[in-house]
Amino acid sequence: MNNKFLDKLNPFFKSSLIVSIFFGIDKIFAFVRQTFVARQFGLSYELDVFNAANNIPDLLGALISGGALGVALIPVLTRYFEKGENKEGWRIFSIIVNLAFIVTGIIAIFASIFAGFIITKIIAPGFPLEQQLLAVELMRLDMIAIMIFSISGLVMAGLQSNKHFLFPALAPILHNVGQLFGVLVLAPEDPIQFFGISIPAMGMGIHGLVYGVIIGASFHLLIQLPALFKHGFRWHPGLGLRDAKVHELTKLLGPRVLTKFFIFLFFIIRDNLASGMGEGAVTALNMGWFIMQVPETLLGTAFAIILLPTISEILSKGDEDKFKVTMNKAYKIMLALTIPSAALLAAGIEPMVAGLLGYAPAETTQVVLATRIYLLGLASHALLEITVRAFYAKKDAMTPLYAAAVNAILYVIFAYGLANTLGFAGIALANSLAFTLELLLLMFLLNRKHPGIIDFWKSLLRISIPSLVFSGVVWVIIEFGWVSSQGLFMQVVMAAGLMVAGLLAVWPFIKPEIGLLNELDQ
Repeated sequence: MNNKFLDKLNPFFKSSLIVSIFFGIDKIFAFVRQTFVARQFGLSYELDVFNAANNIPDLLGALISGGALGVALIPVLTRYFEKGENKEGWRIFSIIVNLAFIVTGIIAIFASIFAGFIITKIIAPGFPLEQQLLAVELMRLDMIAIMIFSISGLVMAGLQSNKHFLFPALAPILHNVGQLFGVLVLAPEDPIQFFGISIPAMGMGIHGLVYGVIIGASFHLLIQLPALFKHGFRWHPGLGLRDAKVHELTKLLGPRVLTKFFIFLFFIIRDNLASGMGEGAVTALNMGWFIMQVPETLLGTAFAIILLPTISEILSKGDEDKFKVTMNKAYKIMLALTIPSAALLAAGIEPMVAGLLGYAPAETTQVVLATRIYLLGLASHALLEITVRAFYAKKDAMTPLYAAAVNAILYVIFAYGLANTLGFAGIALANSLAFTLELLLLMFLLNRKHPGIIDFWKSLLRISIPSLVFSGVVWVIIEFGWVSSQGLFMQVVMAAGLMVAGLLAVWPFIKPEIGLLNELDQ
């Protein structure tokens, strides 16, 4: 990348760009992995089992190994490091890591013991018995990876608190490298030909995917450790059960864990309902969610990761006006990034799914439908990432908790109601509706505490209209034009080209909001 170009960007923009680039590389690896998985297993019960078996380990990882604790921990650690109290910051960090590892281990043991009940009664009651038994076995293996993530996820938070984003951004890429090894080498029955190279196969089947996850988790941790020690980390034994500072911190961490639990109920309820809807329903919803998460991660998550330390520092200085201005700019930027992305991806996704993933026509229809419905909530998910972090920067963990509880209740109502009328598509629609309503609730509460912080309606209108118009043009060309008469490979190329052309057409309308990126201070 041209140094003169980088010199023109402020530190916030540079960090956002770096994280987004590495997240993009991670998503490329993830998409390659999913492509091989899809071509090897299709929308099969075997892959349904793998996805369902990941639910409890993923929930445990989200709650303890960084997803929940990390976001709540970053503002606290940031204040220690900003004040130069590095030694005390790393001591508190060590105690949290120790506690997380022990708690994760205890829960993993109990989850393994009761895996049969969890799978048959909660996660996948609709699976045939053979698939339920396989799911139990895979879930127990997944717990090994979660033990590793109980440390690795928090290491990411420790580095991000020091405004070090490179190695935390590299870690997911290495995680996908391990999973690719599982897909390409451990799982296949026969050797795979890849660019003229014959890759030996171990013949482990679906178990090979799980071992790949374990290898990837190890890579995820190891890549970050050198940077952690470079920033002065020294491990401190002990659990700090009588430490007043730890008690104060757990008051913030506890609500965050519960918040993440409510959010993660979505996956459990999703697979519970989809497990009784026939072969491939669980995997179709999982794949649709994965595709939606590509732009959500590249845009929403990457941006929010950089934003949290910034707004935490602003609030620590008591600068209310700058906090409101920064948040308002962040909202406008995210609308400009996500609305065109969602609209254009929805318009061009069908040839991409058929050509890249190799699904049969009926399977393609299922995945495309799930993806398009999830994309309705892309902007809401991305804006929610920003809004939740605003509350955590204010050391308010309870408001996001209450909002997540409301989200969970709404999702249960919507999912069970819509699944009965719309089938598996109703499950995806329930997600978009519930998360959008949660976002609106949090925005209302944030604006009530900080009047004027929500002021993006003109931008929303100017961005939405051209995005819908140009995505409609792309969809018509793909569905009724000459694209559909081409071979699958050319359909993929043409669809990608049309989406890029649509983005270029939208660009003049979103340029003012994108320009705000270089006005945000780090």
